[in-house]
Amino acid sequence: MPTRSLLPVLPTLPWPAPALLAWAGAWASWAMVVACGGPPLLALAAGAAAGLGLAGAAAVGRRRRFIAAAGFPLSALALGAAALPAWSWLALLVPLALAYPLRAWRDAPFFPTPPQGLDGLAAAVGAPRRALDAGCGLGHGLAEMHRLWPQAELHGLEWSRPLAWAAAWRCGFARVRRGDMWAASWAGYDLVYLFQRPESMARAHAKAARELAPGAWLVSLEFAVPDCTPCACVQAPGRRPVWIYRPSAPPAPSTSGVRSR
Repeated sequence: MPTRSLLPVLPTLPWPAPALLAWAGAWASWAMVVACGGPPLLALAAGAAAGLGLAGAAAVGRRRRFIAAAGFPLSALALGAAALPAWSWLALLVPLALAYPLRAWRDAPFFPTPPQGLDGLAAAVGAPRRALDAGCGLGHGLAEMHRLWPQAELHGLEWSRPLAWAAAWRCGFARVRRGDMWAASWAGYDLVYLFQRPESMARAHAKAARELAPGAWLVSLEFAVPDCTPCACVQAPGRRPVWIYRPSAPPAPSTSGVRSR
């Protein structure tokens, strides 16, 4: 099977390469069964099994494993309904790569801040004068920040040029620009908001500690900074946790400041 030679390298590859290889391996397995004259049901089963195996071998979280494993059955269902060749589904990755390049995927996959996802944050940190959404995507986080702090000066920073353009168009109340969130300075902001990924949180906290003024906030939706005690954590029922840090402050001696609601 074509998937066997891919298994040793999968754990070493950055996202989204594991998903792309899982999808390609699944379609290659499907094509082999079809080329050998196998029945369609067997070909679909072989493709799904290959995609599941490759997704399981990837050193990624459960959400990304699901994305990698679900690509083949979902695309096969869509292509079967539309009677399109298999390669046409892979061609759809081209506009996706242009809109959301590999470098942006390495920071965070495209999961927007949900509506009311930052409820409780204003009560915990007050009203910042100037705030940044680092990696703002289409501006969903900016919209939530504007709902909480309509008088604040909001800024958005996004690596993908098409997404930055779209966010600037959607969020006329904010100043959105295209740029590298790691290279751009965070100095001068009272609050920096992130919805990134677990692997990038230690780097984000270190950058915030270097560049933010004393008393400024670092806020992360869902993902905590490893080995770092937050000032607070607010979480409404059925919502993702919102982790709140003051990176320039001395480390807290305990978790007594963490709260939920």
